[in-house]
Amino acid sequence: MSEVLVLVERTDSGVRKPTLELLTLARRLGEPSAVMFGPPDDDTVALLGRYGAGTVYLASDPTVTEYLVLPKVEVLAALAARVDPAAVLVTSGSEGKDIAGRLAVRLESGIITDAVDVRVVDGGIEAEQSVVAGSWVATTSVVRGTPVITVRPNSTTPQESPVTPTVQPADVEYTDAARGAKILSRSAKAATGRPELPDATVVVAGGRGVGSADGFAVIEQLADVLGAAVGASRAATDEKWYPHEFQIGQTGKTVAPQLYIASGISGAIQHRAGMQGSKTVIAVNKDPKAPIFSIADFGVVGDLHTVLPRLAEEITKRTS
Repeated sequence: MSEVLVLVERTDSGVRKPTLELLTLARRLGEPSAVMFGPPDDDTVALLGRYGAGTVYLASDPTVTEYLVLPKVEVLAALAARVDPAAVLVTSGSEGKDIAGRLAVRLESGIITDAVDVRVVDGGIEAEQSVVAGSWVATTSVVRGTPVITVRPNSTTPQESPVTPTVQPADVEYTDAARGAKILSRSAKAATGRPELPDATVVVAGGRGVGSADGFAVIEQLADVLGAAVGASRAATDEKWYPHEFQIGQTGKTVAPQLYIASGISGAIQHRAGMQGSKTVIAVNKDPKAPIFSIADFGVVGDLHTVLPRLAEEITKRTS
């Protein structure tokens, strides 16, 4: 079986969960191989092996972390030329899509973005995409070159398939273009204790119905009880009630959690584009005709400032 290259996304504490999802999906297509950037780490290598990565390609030259995405693209392009993989899988996100797009150009290949599933059909690779704000599911395949596919987080459940990985060096001679934009400094975001929005399995989101920046306190209270991430509609972020980095929608982030609680969100098509992949949707809105109810699995017609605190109280009571 051919190798499937999986781009590893690392954090200070290890590996992001979407990487483990990619390794799980890669096993459907071939033999998963992880491509890791940064300093070597035995614990990270062992974790990747636990989820099926038979080979871990390590690019440890500081260039890959000191500059923007081009060094990573050059490593992936060199590996693709070397091993002729069945596909390259990358997590959908701002950096992931940037890398994937540039890589597809280098390889003269087709690219599929925001896939929610991948499989082998008649010897070729097909991907499913949720398109037109989630109203349609498209089945897509790359007809030229090595398929480069970005996959939405939470599209599958990570499953272990332990192997003993082999570590191979993957550094290349980086071009001057790869060193064209250097990262001068990094600063950590203030820790909230909540999961990152794209990775979260539970999301509690607030919209215009929250009423004010202070009103988001009830959203955060419920999120903390559920161990959830907090999101917001564009209406709420435009009002500066919540930071834009938490915006969900066509012009914001895309999420696909197991549970999505939409509070005071009308359900405009632009917002639905960012959350329609959610497995279960609960809507809380005072307007019984709000469009969000048309896609909700469960709905509560009521004031979120009354409903959410009572829900948080009941959950706390049952879990304490």
